[in-house]
Amino acid sequence: MNKFEQLGLSESLLKAIKDLGFENPSEVQEKAIPLLLEKDTDLVALAQTGTGKTAAFGFPVIQKIDADNRNTQALILSPTRELCLQIANELKNYSKYEKGINVVAVYGGASITEQAREIKRGAQIIVATPGRMQDMINRGLVNITQINYCILDEADEMLNMGFYDDIVNILSTTPDEKNTWLFSATMPAEVARIGKQFMTNPDEITVGTKNSGSATVSHEFYLVNARDRYEALKRLADANPDIFSVVFCRTKRDTQAIAEKLIEDGYSAAALHGDLSQAQRDGVMKSFRGRQIQMLVATDVAARGIDVDNVTHVVNYQLPDEIETYNHRSGRTGRAGKLGTSIVIVTKSELRKISSIERIIKQKFEEKTIPSGIEICEIQLLHLANKIKDTEVDHEIDNYLPAINDVLEGLSKEELIKKMVSVEFNRFINYYKKTRDISASGSDRRERGDDRAPRENNNGGATRYFVNIGARDNFDWMSLKDYLKETLELGRDDVFKVDVKEGFSFFNTDPEHTERVMEVLNNVQLEGRRINVEISKNDGGGRRDHNGRNSGGRRDGGRREGNFAPRREGGFRGDRTPREGGFRSERNSSSRREGSSDRAPRRSESFGDSSRPRRPRRD
Repeated sequence: MNKFEQLGLSESLLKAIKDLGFENPSEVQEKAIPLLLEKDTDLVALAQTGTGKTAAFGFPVIQKIDADNRNTQALILSPTRELCLQIANELKNYSKYEKGINVVAVYGGASITEQAREIKRGAQIIVATPGRMQDMINRGLVNITQINYCILDEADEMLNMGFYDDIVNILSTTPDEKNTWLFSATMPAEVARIGKQFMTNPDEITVGTKNSGSATVSHEFYLVNARDRYEALKRLADANPDIFSVVFCRTKRDTQAIAEKLIEDGYSAAALHGDLSQAQRDGVMKSFRGRQIQMLVATDVAARGIDVDNVTHVVNYQLPDEIETYNHRSGRTGRAGKLGTSIVIVTKSELRKISSIERIIKQKFEEKTIPSGIEICEIQLLHLANKIKDTEVDHEIDNYLPAINDVLEGLSKEELIKKMVSVEFNRFINYYKKTRDISASGSDRRERGDDRAPRENNNGGATRYFVNIGARDNFDWMSLKDYLKETLELGRDDVFKVDVKEGFSFFNTDPEHTERVMEVLNNVQLEGRRINVEISKNDGGGRRDHNGRNSGGRRDGGRREGNFAPRREGGFRGDRTPREGGFRSERNSSSRREGSSDRAPRRSESFGDSSRPRRPRRD
């Protein structure tokens, strides 16, 4: 039985829900929908971005609308035009079997007269950005004096964007007896003030802890010198072959500059900021949703309202000025119950902000070191091997096999593998084998007021392991660490430096546990698949803190977690599609300056392209 059937929804809505493939309501939906259907009430709902808030208010408002009355009955305010359009489209999908219900999106950057014409034809539900709605009210193009429901979606974001006066003016135009539903990820003072001024004894729903971060998002920070910030971003991308991310910068200028540098260095990237036209923004978002862009570099304002599934990482290239904004950034990943990672690149002067964010989101960061060139090369080789293994053979090549066999005659299997991998890999490894360690020293957590000091490893260096389970098995570093401790029956600090990739992972133990690790794990099956563990050539040694994070000594020891890919400056090129990994692009954006092209950089279509590599730049 579909659990939505237990929430009191109409048959027409349940039919639409079935078409959409929804099976189980999220926590905010389970709490909000029955409440809003059962009684006329004001509501304050606190839930993180990506928890299904649109359906939580969308289903009840559609069911309560009188389809025979063509006057505007509900107004939904959202912070950005992207979110406005997204909500409107979702409501249209929800109401596909409700005859006579019309939903109109009202936002800047489009014809105001056409929007007014659509409303005049009859729009029971208007979804609007505050600025455009205020403009339409001032021009007398819309009448919201008789509405029954007013919904503020992402209320904290709207207020952070400076819409307080617009929201107050709009709400003052609506009738006092309406119901107001306020949905927000956090509850800053301005949001509370809106609630107190325009709501009467509202019911309250909180999903998780107030202002807390999502439980499906893990948080990491990397300490670097300021001059190495961009190089760190590239290495993190190169260490995660399947990255699909939003990279946040503070200013439009930085956003455009970083996107241009990434494109120049062969990454599938684009910029999203307020200086782009609506057509340019639409083109960028179309490419991002289509996975043609792997790294969307955005400002906080431009990224609000982005709702794209399967974002693997949020990268804070620069921390936001307002600490609360971090919560909104991290909410772009780990959506719909999937795991995500929020990465912060910081300098020593910014370390105190990490502690402040931890207090707000009520979650701890894991401190990590930037992967070394050796670590990245090892990750990329394994990724390439997996890619070759998983590639489906196109039998169109069968006619050419005799000629190919003649060319390759005399090569052993081992020689053939080495040559095939070298075609893809030589230029890449030639670049990274000469790079330096860029992780900043002195990152002891005690600098941030943490009294948990790192301890020395007195056993001659840790043992580093490779294991063939990872994110595709629904592990993140925390859950894999717990699984290993329980399976191996080891203590809390005996498993450390756990790094999770898509299809494999790395972890460390002290040498005294090596025999047990190899014996136990190589005889364990996970959901019918045999676990394979091997000792990595890099030992991941050095000092470690309470969670086994490196805090000194060698920084190139051990393979790393992360999932980034090599679109490096040295000219490494390959045949992968943008979504598949990080090989070098053969085509840059057609509008690099504007960051607006539909056609994001795409990697070479030929396996092992031999065209001229770009000269490594000095960053």
